[in-house]
Amino acid sequence: MREIIFDTETTGLNPAGGDRLVEIGCIEMINRVETGRTYHAYFNPQRPMPSEAEAVHGLSDIFLSDKPLFADKAEELLEFIADSPLIAHNASFDFGFLNHELERCARDPVCLSRMIDTLVLARSKHPGAKHSLDALCTRFGVDRSQRVKHGALLDAQLLAQVYVELTGGRQIGLSLGATTAAVEIESVATVQVERVVREPRPHAPSEEERTRHRSFIAKLTSPLWERFLAPI
Repeated sequence: MREIIFDTETTGLNPAGGDRLVEIGCIEMINRVETGRTYHAYFNPQRPMPSEAEAVHGLSDIFLSDKPLFADKAEELLEFIADSPLIAHNASFDFGFLNHELERCARDPVCLSRMIDTLVLARSKHPGAKHSLDALCTRFGVDRSQRVKHGALLDAQLLAQVYVELTGGRQIGLSLGATTAAVEIESVATVQVERVVREPRPHAPSEEERTRHRSFIAKLTSPLWERFLAPI
């Protein structure tokens, strides 16, 4: 099954109040294994970046000034995500911004039935614990040493590993690329195993074995089975 893990960075918390999407990062997974295909883009929000938001993700007005508008990249993004389920942490936030931007450029919104929220999964699996992405990385042993500031693609890559752990788990770092796996499966399928047919082994005792057995039984004193064979 194909799934897309994604994360966004924004100018603030409220798209209805004028905040805009400035970055999106997407990771493709098939059967909970990363394929290596990603989508990543920055967008010019056409508004100033609040200092509070810049402190979180480090994206400044100058950096974003020459980036494309969301509308210019919408078709490319929609083609990548296709109709796959979309996984995010605190997904209602990311879906809210994504659908607000799609609405601004006269595109259909992404149906909320496609939304999978890892925050909800984490709360269900570990009630009472901390459920931030950093906390979950620590819990599952996911290396987040490169996460100095928030970044959509990096956070999506971390979340992909967390999502696998939340939905059954696999050993961190133990993964096969789709191509490698296919080659190994093909190799196994084409190996010809030579089978050696052996004659059936006789299981009936020889007359000599019977004689030795009778001799051994005769030496037993009050064997257990005699009490069941004795007449009543």
